[in-house]
This record gives sequence, C-alpha cells and structure tokens, in this order.
Amino acid sequence: MKTILVTGASRGLGLAIAGRLLRDGDRVIAMSRTRSAGFLALQEEFSGRLQWEEVDFGDPALDAADRFGEWNEAGTVLHGFVNNAAMAYDDLVSNLRLEPLEHLFRVNTLAPMLLTRAVLRNFLLHETAGSIVHVSSICCHTGYKGMAMYAATKGALEAFSRNTAREWGSRGIRSNCVVPGFMETDMTAGMEPEVKAKIYRRTALQRPVDLDSVAATVAFLLSEAGHSMTGQNLFVDSGAI
Repeated sequence: MKTILVTGASRGLGLAIAGRLLRDGDRVIAMSRTRSAGFLALQEEFSGRLQWEEVDFGDPALDAADRFGEWNEAGTVLHGFVNNAAMAYDDLVSNLRLEPLEHLFRVNTLAPMLLTRAVLRNFLLHETAGSIVHVSSICCHTGYKGMAMYAATKGALEAFSRNTAREWGSRGIRSNCVVPGFMETDMTAGMEPEVKAKIYRRTALQRPVDLDSVAATVAFLLSEAGHSMTGQNLFVDSGAI
C-alpha cells in the first residue's frame, strides 16, 4: 500500500483525487484548512486509510519541513505527493496590488515548494523512488483576461517541477505537472455563466473538464504505469490548445 500526500483535498479536484487514490487501494494523508461534508463522508468510507492534517497554506509561519520532521521521526514513509491546494486572484494587471499578490504566491507557489523540499527529504530518508505531481492550469498556456497573476504562480510551479525532475531523476524520483482546463469547482463558481460558456466553446470538446478525468491522470502519474514519465506537463483540457 502506497502513502500519498494530497493538499487541498477537502473539496473539488482535491477531493476527487483523494477518492480515486483511496479506491485504488492507497493510503492518503490530506492537508486542508477545513473538512467538507464530502471529505467527512470519504473518511467514514475509508476509515483508517484517510488521515487529515489541518494546514493553512497562507500562514506566514508555515514551514512544512517541521510537520514532515515529526512524521519522519514517527516512521511515515511517503510514496507520492499531489500539490493541488491553490487560491485564485482574478483582476486586471493594471489593478495589481502587492499584498494579495504576495499571499497568492505564498499559497500557490511558496508553500508547495516547501512541501516539495520536505517530501524529497522523506523520499531520500527512506530510499523511495517517489512521484510528485503538481496541479497547474491551462491559464499558463492560453492566457485569459484577469488571470495573469494566478497563471504566474502556476507557471513558476511548472518550471520548478521540470527542474526538480532533472535534479532528482538519478534517484528514481519523478516530478510532473497535470494541466487541467476549466472545471466546475468552487474556484470557478464565482465566474459569470456566460463567461464560462464562452471559455467552454473555445475548446475542441466544448465542455468543462471532468474532475474524474483529471484525477485519473494524477493517479496514472503516481503509479508504476507512469514510471518513465518525468519533467512533463500533461494537458487535460477538453482540447483548449
């Protein structure tokens, strides 16, 4: 049984990923600020295999290495890490403000980098050829009005992932990004329906991306079936590009 760390697992895509991994027989350590009704139901269904850690990735004092240090001492062995937690900051570049931008980068980029450092140390300590999967965004590659700041955080992660793959490939450690298109999640719930419909019409399939399809792609990258894939961006975007 593999143990996979999943951030932002309380709802939306993170919840779908956690559910997929649990149904595949894995153990999941979930990190999020809160637990949704869906997450609590998943905990009840998979009692003993779904552990929850309360973490606020926007906390200026967050240092994931401390948390992982405790787990390492307790003998926790990780086999994979899914960096899914993120927040949005939708606005025009001409309206950019430093404080929300710094918070955005802390949640979407800096906290995941700290977590990756901690996960790598866990892999190395236990001599695990583990797999890291960062959830990026199609915004990095197509461009959308008002999404420049959010896209910048995800673009930084893609570069970080590619270089992590190169740095640690000799130890069998892999790092990839899944690049979803627009999905029906809490993050997109605030968008006007006509705006979302216009975005979907721009894709080849002319429909939102299915969460289960993205979750299956993440599970593939974590599995032995994806053992030759590293440093890649896998697009699950309904044909947006």
